[in-house]
Amino acid sequence: MIRALRGALGFLSRLPVGHDEAAFDAFRERPAAFPLAGYVVGLPIAAAVALPLPAPTGAFALVVAVVLVTGVNHADGLADLGDAAVVHGDPERRRAVMTDTTVGVGAVLALAVGLLGLALAGLGLAVFPVGVAVALVLASEVGAKLAMATLVCRGSPSHEGFGSSFLDGHDPSDLLLPALAALPAAGIAALVDAPLSGVFALLAAVAVALGVQHWADTHLGGVGGDVLGATNDLARVAALHAGVVAWTLW
Repeated sequence: MIRALRGALGFLSRLPVGHDEAAFDAFRERPAAFPLAGYVVGLPIAAAVALPLPAPTGAFALVVAVVLVTGVNHADGLADLGDAAVVHGDPERRRAVMTDTTVGVGAVLALAVGLLGLALAGLGLAVFPVGVAVALVLASEVGAKLAMATLVCRGSPSHEGFGSSFLDGHDPSDLLLPALAALPAAGIAALVDAPLSGVFALLAAVAVALGVQHWADTHLGGVGGDVLGATNDLARVAALHAGVVAWTLW
């Protein structure tokens, strides 16, 4: 699992862990490495919301931290999914659009919604106690990775390619370990008196994964690499907002 975690961090982040084929293969074989990597990836991102900054600056710091730590791979998937969503045609036509290097209006809108959602969540976190804000950012990152693991374990590949290399050989029963690996994130939120926020964050992330899977099955013929990347970014935003709402209301 240590090797799988290193492979996950090398793929899911820009952290200096190195890259090698054995670690990447171990990662693809162990979906539990997704949420485990979320804890490591989430820590430096959470540090951004712990800084004593004005709310707008803190929100911007959160966006910058996400980009610096995770890179642009997932955002690229979100952009491609946005283009596919606005195209009329069968699954093959939509998948062809996702491989086109031209950036369409769907991509621009998808990225704008993702960044705006992330920044607004950062504004909400800026008025929270530091411990709560840090715990919610951590839970949202773990939730985003659990969402990817959900697709890996439950989804069917839309075509042979990078995405199918993750999905092949897994089934829904393999989701148990990733779910168990994600639960401590809710426990951490409970330690800072925000138990519902942590739980809601994880549940929102999984709900996004199930919704994206349904849409991808219907419109793309299954799950591919871009769908995995887009799910990560969408689930993060949904998890953050679910946590903010839960803390605010309860």
